[in-house]
Amino acid sequence: MIKIYNSKPETWSEILKRPTQTFNDIEETVKGIFKEVQLKGDVAVAKYTSLFDGISIENIEVSNEEIKEAFNLVSEELKLAINLAKSNIEKFHNAQKTSKIEVETIEGVKCWQEKRPIQKVGLYIPGGTAPLFSTVLMLAVPAQIGGCKEIILCSPPDKSGKINPAILYAANLCGVTKILKVGGIQAIAGMTFGTETIPKVYKIFGPGNQFVTVAKQYATRFGVAIDMPAGPSELLIVADETAIPSFVASDLLSQAEHGTDSQVILVSTSKELIEAVEIEINTQIEVLPRKNIAQKAMENSKLIYVENDKIALDLINDYAPEHFIICTKDEDFYIDNIQNAGSVFIGNYTPESAGDYASGTNHTLPTNGYAKNYSGVNLDSFLKSMTFQKISKKGIQNIGKAIEIMADAEGLQAHKNAVTLRLNYK
Repeated sequence: MIKIYNSKPETWSEILKRPTQTFNDIEETVKGIFKEVQLKGDVAVAKYTSLFDGISIENIEVSNEEIKEAFNLVSEELKLAINLAKSNIEKFHNAQKTSKIEVETIEGVKCWQEKRPIQKVGLYIPGGTAPLFSTVLMLAVPAQIGGCKEIILCSPPDKSGKINPAILYAANLCGVTKILKVGGIQAIAGMTFGTETIPKVYKIFGPGNQFVTVAKQYATRFGVAIDMPAGPSELLIVADETAIPSFVASDLLSQAEHGTDSQVILVSTSKELIEAVEIEINTQIEVLPRKNIAQKAMENSKLIYVENDKIALDLINDYAPEHFIICTKDEDFYIDNIQNAGSVFIGNYTPESAGDYASGTNHTLPTNGYAKNYSGVNLDSFLKSMTFQKISKKGIQNIGKAIEIMADAEGLQAHKNAVTLRLNYK
């Protein structure tokens, strides 16, 4: 990790630069694959699965037999853990339900808002070096609570042409309607256009590498919505002398092991803490099975000393971290004033891992600074707000004259006429 002791606001943009490629670097690759999938469907999907995943699969749809087999392969201990996490996620997302909002804006004019599910959603679940069955829970549970009719899941196959059994177990548990052995850009393209096997969806959810992130953004050009640009994982911790160095180091490493393009940052008002955390990182990383990945991520990471909490807060809001841990004496200062963060974790005993798995909050969060303008996934992500209105004869009399004047001022005579006819009707 790089230690920085004298940072000034004008240097923050360079210091806090993410280790990601730009959209332009990846877009040409994405465009080519999208075009081919649009034209050739399953044939193109199979081609890129063979090319990127090193496996040729005759039938990419997961069968009922494979789901049953997965059920037997998942240990009882893991099933219990998954079920506990599912229960907490359900509780938190069920609590986000809102009732119909109805108001009479003026006598005879009733307006109301109701929510309806997005009928067809696609869930992208990373596989590769870390099969994220926890992400299945984070996406399928609110999709099911929201009432989505079709829940399509795509995840890359392993070298034997299988999807991790824990992913299949969680998907079946949470009401996923179709599971497909396809990953990467080709999965996003498949759900964007639809193929002979992959259904077309209306909105795509889920994290992924930089190629998946750009593919999701590109998919929006074809009328498909996305949850957010959710790319490589990142974590920022603010800590002072009250923080426990071993805890801080463990949290930094927990995100660094996600991938070589992950980024973790410690911002502290204590130089002593920074030194202690660095020692802990060097000790803890040695015993990690994913040591090489974590070490590579640490090359993109920073230990930053600042003089006071106000400077720290300004820096954090500028960075807009995906995950933000507060381990300071005056935690309320940060809780009350943080503006840009995906999810916030407070105190020495609140590891970011809790939000990743089982506390109940959602771990699909905006990265790469998008916490400035995106929310993390929640129940409303799977719903649309629809407005309704019903106007009585008295109601049109109450607002009709205003509508006529406004329509006339905009030069839209037919708009005015639609009201005038009603006002004059006997």
